[in-house]
This record gives sequence, structure tokens and C-alpha cells, in this order.
Amino acid sequence: MELFSLPCLFLVSTLFIFYISKYVLNKRNQRNCFMLHYECYKGQDERKLDTESCAKVVQRNKNLGLEEYRFLLRTIVSSGIGEETYGPRNVLEGRESSPTLLDAHSEMDEIMFDTLDKLFHKTNGLVSPSDIDILVVNVSLFSPSPSLTSRVINRYKMREDIKSYNLSGLGCSASVISIDIVQRIFQTRENSFALVVSTETMGPHWYCGKDRSMMLSNCLFRLGGSSVLLTNAPRFKNQALMKLVTVVRAHVGSDDEAYSCCIQMEDKDGHPGFLLTKYLQKAAARALTLNLKVLLPRVLPLKELIRYAIVRAFKRRTTTKGESASSGIGLDLKTGLQHFCIHPGGRAIIEGVGKSLGLTEFDIEPARMALHRFGNTSSGGLWYVLGYMEAKKRLKKGEKILMMSMGAGFESNNCVWKVLKNLDDKNVWEDSIDRYPETSKIPNLFLEKYGWINDDTMSFVRV
Repeated sequence: MELFSLPCLFLVSTLFIFYISKYVLNKRNQRNCFMLHYECYKGQDERKLDTESCAKVVQRNKNLGLEEYRFLLRTIVSSGIGEETYGPRNVLEGRESSPTLLDAHSEMDEIMFDTLDKLFHKTNGLVSPSDIDILVVNVSLFSPSPSLTSRVINRYKMREDIKSYNLSGLGCSASVISIDIVQRIFQTRENSFALVVSTETMGPHWYCGKDRSMMLSNCLFRLGGSSVLLTNAPRFKNQALMKLVTVVRAHVGSDDEAYSCCIQMEDKDGHPGFLLTKYLQKAAARALTLNLKVLLPRVLPLKELIRYAIVRAFKRRTTTKGESASSGIGLDLKTGLQHFCIHPGGRAIIEGVGKSLGLTEFDIEPARMALHRFGNTSSGGLWYVLGYMEAKKRLKKGEKILMMSMGAGFESNNCVWKVLKNLDDKNVWEDSIDRYPETSKIPNLFLEKYGWINDDTMSFVRV
């Protein structure tokens, strides 16, 4: 009897270990989130908003006086945006004050379908539209019915059981939020494919008034977007570009000033637009700080965290009354992160984040160049920055990338990716990467041609 029970016990133990191992392995695989491919939108040459085009748009606005014109000039000159960004069709055609629903749909179709067509072409034989299990589309200022996700599903004849999510109102950080949604769904679905489409509609929301805080959006935001293909299937690990390490989201919308510092509204004359207040930088700093307090301990080595804690404690004990205890103290982010993908929201944002995190000019160069070449493309902006890093052959196997995004609400949503292979695709930067960063150093042509507007002797003129 004992001899019989021994093999039975061994068999039961073996089966138990097998099923436990399988369960743990499945759970581990469900936590995977691999990036297989991404595509960014690049417009045609006739859609470029160069110096001449910008000047024509500004001069068409009859609500502007000389002082508003001067303000726009100074903003354009200091914005960090170059001559090759892309503008909405209705604005370039002079119809910015009377956009139509067709303008909004055409703009979305052009960006979404252009990036998705290229993505499916590049992954032909690997993934087809019928393989997609999850679809997330984020566009903050345009939420039609049927939804934009339905428009994509109809175009590519996707499956009837696809899980679709249409996000709006989330601003420039919506792409990272979308990735967070996907990786959470991946935890409940095995061997799945997901698409994240990130863009913004600019044409129907071009501001035609004279409120300076609302004119800023016209100077910074440009046409652009991206599509990203993700999977949790372990068999595609060798084909994947990167693996998601972690995502952290922070929301400070409970504070009234943070909530209203970046908001869609009408000015006193009834012109709709997007208001950016002076509190924006403070809200961004607060949200980013809260985010990094959670994120950095997950990705930095224990040695660096201990060093930081010891130095901070020592500094507190030796700090004199009235002196900031945090002055001169900082984590060395390079101990756990090699690249920094900062949202190209504007020159002040890029430089402010770089300075607060102790980054070098080399670290913030990708964000500055993406802003110069493509402008602030809202939620799609991070992928132009990533594209620059790849085109410059900076991304090597095993390195980690911190993606930092901020958006209306106010939110800070960040994620970390691990590079799985050496990357060198020139992607959307193919026709311009060899000219950067030198091109960004060329003096602003707008100032050269229209600098006369700053002459005080012209103060009696109304433009």
C-alpha cells in the first residue's frame, strides 16, 4: 500500500507544480506589454505653416490691433517652432473663422488612416486589421457620433468582438493614458493585440479673437498624430521594439487653479478657443512631482535611492532656518534611465522639465527638435520625440526611456519603456534628420521679415 501511495503522491505533486507554474507563467505573460511598431503623421509640403503662411493667417484676423500683433510676433519668435510644421487645411485656405463638420472629419481621417495604413503595411504578414482585439482612439476636442473608433473599425472591417474605447478631453497626455488602459486590459486577456491612435483636431478650434492667453494655442499647436501597435503575446517578444516597464498617473484637478489653467472656453466676445493661464507651469510642476515620487522608486537602483535618502536627511539637519532643505539635492536619474522623452509642449515646458530634473542639453534635444520640426501635436507629440531618438540611432538594447506627458485636468502621466533591440529606423524624420539639430539654430525668419512691428514709431498703426 505504501509503495502504491508513493507514486500517486509523486504524480499529484508533479501535477500541482505544473499547474502552479503554468498559472504563474500565464500571469506573468498577461503583464507583458510589447510595442511592435509605431507610426507618426507627416503632412504634404502644401500643408506647411511657414513664415509667409503664418503672417497671412495673423493678418486676416481683423480683431487684432498693433499690440496684439506684436504679442503674436514675440510669441512666434520665442516658441521654438520652425518653418516646416503642418497646419489644418481650412486655416491654410482662409476659412478658420467658419470651419465645418466635414473639416473636422477630413482632418481626423487624414491623420488616423495615414498612420494606420503605414503601420499595417510595415507589419504585413505579422498583424492584420482582423487580428486587433483592442482599439483606443484619443482626440480631446472632437467627439462625434458615431465615434472615431467606429470610423476606424468601419474603414478596416475589424472584428465584431473588438473592444473599443474613445477618449476625449484628456489633452496632451492622452496617449500615455491610452497605453495604461491597454496594459490593464492585457492583464485579463491573453495573446491580444491593441492599437492606440493619438491625435487632435486643430482646424475647427482655431482661435479668431484677441485674448492673449487664448492666442497662445495658435502659435504652438500643429497638425500631427500617431498610431501604436501593442501586444502581450510572448511569442512576439523577438519582433518587438520595446517592452513597457511601468505607468504612473497623477491628477491634481481637485485644485481649482490647476483645473482651470488649461481649459476650453469662449472669450468675452464669444470666440471659442483654448485658454492657457500663467498657473500652468505651477500645476505642471506639482503634478510631475507627485508622479515621479511614485515612478522613480520603481526604476532607479536601490543604491541611488539610499544615497538620496542619506544626503537629504543630512541636509535637513544642517539646513539653517529659512533655507530650503531641498536646495542642491537631486536624484541621479541616469542611474536607472538613459533617455528622456519629454512632451514637446513648448520651449518653456521642455527647458523647465530639463532643468528641474538635472538633464543636459543632449537629453532635451529630441524634444526641442520635435517641437521645431513638427510643433506641439498634442497627444501624438511624444512619438515624434521617440522617432528622433531612433533616427539618431540613440536607442540601444537594454536601455530605458522615460516618457513624460502633461495634459488638461491637470494631469501628469508618465511611463517607462525598455528597448529590446538596437533601433535605427529614420521613420517620419527620414527627410530631415540629417539637418538636425543644426536647422534649429537658424534665426527665426518671422523676426527677420516682420521685425518692423516692434518699432515704437509705428504705435499709431492698426494692423
